[in-house]
Amino acid sequence: MLVAWFASRWWIDHQRHGVRPFVSLQGLFAWDGAFYRDIASVGYTGQEHQALRFFPLYSVAGRTLHHLLAISTGTALLIITNVAALAAGALVHRLTRMETGDARAARRAAWYFALVPPAFVLTWGYAEALFVALAATTIFLLRREQWGWAAVAGFAAALTRPTGVFLALAALVEAGRGIRQRKVVELGPRSIAVGAPVAGAVTYLWWVGHNFGDWKIPIDLQNGLRGGTSNPLIRVAEAASDLVHRDVHGLHFPFAIALAVLAVIVWRRLPLSYGVFSAAIVITALAAGNLNSIERYGLNAFPLVIALAVITPTRFAERITSAICAVGLVWMCALAWLAVYVP
Repeated sequence: MLVAWFASRWWIDHQRHGVRPFVSLQGLFAWDGAFYRDIASVGYTGQEHQALRFFPLYSVAGRTLHHLLAISTGTALLIITNVAALAAGALVHRLTRMETGDARAARRAAWYFALVPPAFVLTWGYAEALFVALAATTIFLLRREQWGWAAVAGFAAALTRPTGVFLALAALVEAGRGIRQRKVVELGPRSIAVGAPVAGAVTYLWWVGHNFGDWKIPIDLQNGLRGGTSNPLIRVAEAASDLVHRDVHGLHFPFAIALAVLAVIVWRRLPLSYGVFSAAIVITALAAGNLNSIERYGLNAFPLVIALAVITPTRFAERITSAICAVGLVWMCALAWLAVYVP
């Protein structure tokens, strides 16, 4: 992170004659981070409707910690982000070990989670770290058939990021697996676990409708920002064309291919609940008319990192992958501070 910061400052000083983009002045609260901080500070009502795109749990947690510790809301949010990132890495390690039985793959997965290019947002004022920690907790509990606690974690995840609603698909797979084994007595708890992520998203949308008159505002804002919905195959082909013509949007093409390939590997090598959750996120990201931020959206599908660990079993492959990821992380973070890349 420090390397990216100094690299961006050097570029500003030597190539832009010291003219700093506004996002560079925002530091760890650049781009979406400023929205989360403002929501934590003054709530939704004191801002434009654009703030309603951001689901509330991360900001609410920051505001709560701000009151408990008498620290600034920004500091509180960064504490939550960094603690949640460590917890998410530990959970990715645990899940990899549990599903593969491979201790080395588990260690690789934890390292990759911290090193993949979009992982710089895990230290910024973004909700990704908290979301992944909650999503990984949900799937861990689902796999252990702890339906009640899985429902709580899934509900919280869906209040953190809209992608949390896809945890309902993972829950449906795990709950259905038990039903096929005729555990009818557990139908109620299983149903609650399936419905909890949907209930989390609906709760926020209901609140928006109650306070702002239209529950669809967050959806409409996000659709407008993402450029509507496109055929994922056509959109990826357009990104390839952008790359050939040296358009900056073409930078998303290699990441789009990587997300798609890793999603297939998750589907083939990990339990089905991981596959449906990851596929839903990847397809949704690639179906956007605007591919900005697909790398960060892919990070929400944390099983992709486990897949990357599974397919790089040798020490040489691990070192090459880690080096590429680390360079990409510094590069993307610097571009974000230069206002070239939208995280």
